This record gives sequence, C-alpha cells and structure tokens, in this order.
Amino acid sequence: MSMNLGSVEMPDKTGYFGEYGGSFVPPQIQQVLDEIAEAYNKIKDDECFKEELASLYKDYVGRPSPIFYAKSLSKKHGGARIYFKREDLNHTGAHKINHCLGEALLAKKMGKKKIIAETGAGQHGVALATAAAFVGLECDIYMGEVDIVKQHPNVIRMKIVGADVIPVSRGTKTLKDAVDAAFEAYLEDPVTQLYAIGSVVGPHPFPMMVRDFQSIVGTEARGQFKEITGGLPDNLVACVGGGSNAIGLFTAFLGDEDVAIYGVEPSGLSLKDGEHAATLTLGTPGILHGFNSYMLQDKDGEPLPVYSVASGLDYPSVGPQHSLLKDIKRVTYVTASDREALDAFFELSRVEGIIPALESAHAVAYATKLARTLDNDKTILVNLSGRGDKDIDYVAETYGREYGIK
Repeated sequence: MSMNLGSVEMPDKTGYFGEYGGSFVPPQIQQVLDEIAEAYNKIKDDECFKEELASLYKDYVGRPSPIFYAKSLSKKHGGARIYFKREDLNHTGAHKINHCLGEALLAKKMGKKKIIAETGAGQHGVALATAAAFVGLECDIYMGEVDIVKQHPNVIRMKIVGADVIPVSRGTKTLKDAVDAAFEAYLEDPVTQLYAIGSVVGPHPFPMMVRDFQSIVGTEARGQFKEITGGLPDNLVACVGGGSNAIGLFTAFLGDEDVAIYGVEPSGLSLKDGEHAATLTLGTPGILHGFNSYMLQDKDGEPLPVYSVASGLDYPSVGPQHSLLKDIKRVTYVTASDREALDAFFELSRVEGIIPALESAHAVAYATKLARTLDNDKTILVNLSGRGDKDIDYVAETYGREYGIK
C-alpha cells in the first residue's frame, strides 16, 4: 500500500517523504513504534484483515460514499461544475472513521487494552471512540477546553459511546495542546496503549498508515467520477489541517498530470502570527511531535500559536507528504479565511441543503472561487470531509445574527 509518484517511493523504509517525516522520539518509544510498523506491515496485505475492514467499510460505515453533482451551487457561480465526495455521510459524520477502524483493529490484534488520541473538532475523537466501542477497547480522548465548548455535541457523542474525554487546560487549550497531552500520556504507558494519531502526522509509521487507510476515498472517487462523467476531474480540492482527508482524496490522482490539485489551509482572521494556521503557506521546515515537516515556528524553533474558526484545522504543522507535494509543486496550497469559510458554510446549506463541517467549508469556499475562473466544461471534485452537526450550536451562538438565524 506504499505508493509511488513517478520514481519516488513514499515513504521510504525509515518513514521519509523526501526530507520530511521520520521519527524523532525517545529510544523506548522508538522500539514501540517499530513494533507498530512491523504489525501494520504484516496485516496490511493480509487477506483476512483486508476482508474484515472492507466488510466494515460497507456494512458499518456505509461505503462507498456517493459523489454528488452540486448543480445549483455550480449554476450560481457560473463556471466549472462542482461535485462533492460525500464523506459527511459516513457513520460518525466524517472521513475519520476510515482510519479509526483500521487503527482500532490493529490495536486489538496487537493485544492493546486501550487506545488514546487527541481531537480538535471532535470528529477523530468520535470516530475513534466509536471504533473502540465496536472492538471492545477502552478509549481516552484528550481535547482542549476551548474545543470542548465549541464542539459540545461531539463531546457528548464520545461520552455516550463510552470514551473518557480528558480536558486540556494548558496553552491555547486547543488541538496542539491536546496532542501534547495525549503524547505525554502515551509515554507513560506505550505497552498496553496505542496512540491512534488522528491525521497523517506524527512519527513513522502513522503518516503512512493513516494515508493508506484514507486512500479509499480517492480510490472510490476515481472510479465513481469516471462512471458519472466519462473521465477524471479536472481539479481536486480539499481542506488541509494535518491533511488526512486531503491525502485520502489526492493519493489516487497524484500520477495524473492533467488533474490539478488544491489543498486549502485556514488563513483565519489574518496572516499575522497567531491568527491563522496556514502552515504550508507561511511555515518553514521544523520538528514537532516526533516528525519533520513544514511548521509555523518562532526564531527559536518553538511552535507559534495558531487559530482557525474550524477546530480541526488549527495545528501548527502538517503531514510530511504534503510538505513534499508542495516542494515538488504537485499540489498547490492556498488559503480560505474564517469569513470565506462561514459564507461557504451558509451558502452550501441554503443552496443545496447540505450543512458542511467548518473544516470542509474552507474547501467549499475555495472551490466556488476556483469555479468562477474556469469554463463550464471543466469539473471540480471537492472532498466534503465532514458534516456540520457538530458546528451548528457554535455557529448559531457566535455568528447567527449576522446570517439571519437569530
């Protein structure tokens, strides 16, 4: 399941995508990571494991997720035809369940007692808690106090399915701090626990492993789009925080030079330090949470504070494969602001009757902007990575008056 882009194998045996990735952890943790990598490499090609996962994707998650032609939205913007890969229709409401089931099954087969993780928007937390309940493992989810308030519906979902949601009060009380806390908890007991990282970040083998589980999104989309339109999409668009939904869509198309690919980062309130999370746009290479990638950092190499209206995007680093794809110019990384994302959130809701996650709304915002620059025979496929159920209380309370819902 490792992949090639031209002659470049990604990742190599030590977990590097070009100069990015790797594993920068204490020796005792490296030993555990090596065991995880060995276990994953054994099961990923095991027919029984693949059949079990495929069955769960079909009967538990509800895959394949459909592709929807947003006719009214396309007509409104008067350019390219916009299509959505409907990951928002998956069980638990987002793409996260794709890798969480894989990680939970791996943990069970390795004899682990508990899976732990961080979450920002709560979608990874909900998906992992759900998968843990399904396979019969304990589950601890670390979540910043700010995000607990913003994403209250997802906090309740996690608790209902039996997870222990642990508030994180340090720092900015958001995603980066939740990662710190979860990683520290993992260091205390790496033997009986598996840290199920929520994106294509972290030390090897997680960027590869999560990418592989998420690649079903693009594999499905490639076949579906050909069936619907007779060809491949001219453009792909997905939001990028850590980058799992994006790499899930992009992977199947990286070798297709005629397919333009766009990753959309959050420019937040502005491009001033602390007011955005546009890592690939403004960051430089650095090491955070055990891997080397583009990173928003100060002159001493410490991570800068980050912000986005979308809790799942406010992370100061990004998946190492995205960093390579930026450097070799295979993917173009752009931005959408809070305001653009909120406008897209309400526009998609009111034009097509689909309420997107605030994270996904960043991709929708850029897609509509891109559509207006293209002829109407061109196509755009957007990964609608999650639904907005988790965001509606926060959006209504904070922005409702502006958008006419108070």
